[in-house]
Amino acid sequence: MIRFENLTKSFRLKGERKVVIDNLNLTLPAGKSLALLGRNGAGKSTLLQIIAGTMRPDCGRVVSDGTISWPVGLGGSFHKDLTGAENVRFIARIYGVDTDDLVNFVEDFAELGKFYHMPVRSYSSGMKSRLTFGASMGIRFDTYLVDEVTAVGDRAFRRKSRAVFADRMKHSSAIMVSHSMNQVRQFCNAGLVLEHGRIRYFKDLDEAIEVHEAMLE
Repeated sequence: MIRFENLTKSFRLKGERKVVIDNLNLTLPAGKSLALLGRNGAGKSTLLQIIAGTMRPDCGRVVSDGTISWPVGLGGSFHKDLTGAENVRFIARIYGVDTDDLVNFVEDFAELGKFYHMPVRSYSSGMKSRLTFGASMGIRFDTYLVDEVTAVGDRAFRRKSRAVFADRMKHSSAIMVSHSMNQVRQFCNAGLVLEHGRIRYFKDLDEAIEVHEAMLE
């Protein structure tokens, strides 16, 4: 279960305050994998970061009774001056999982080669996404926050990413941001539409997609 209580987030843009989350009160049902839909700039990635605790809201809070991943696909989760392996070791200690197991899993999965032992500041955005995705998939979370990550890499890597993510979804749920409605339909069974700081929950995923696509026209 994830619950938003009076959640508000805004940014200053060109001297004006833009509200992206507006006094949100909503309880997300347990056991549902949710597609988070909305226009570019609506605040989807911002909301994921607030849920994960990596960004502070202006006011309000997020309450959960389960474990939540960081936003998979956003490379800002890692310290740029540490190597990929060093970052993964640090994460293992934070989350209380076996360090060597996680380091070995990510090394095998992310396919970074020698860059795994080089500073993250030398990585491309795609390499950072591989690292974050591999690290998160190596830890069992109740809810995974996913931001376009399974689109990273070549066809073989995307296929591998989808396979491991599908395996995690057998026992966990997700909140997924994706521009691919095929991917959304593959992994999600309900939807959220974010527009003008407000969120609407749809038990029927197809209805959520229909409302989202109508907004884009």
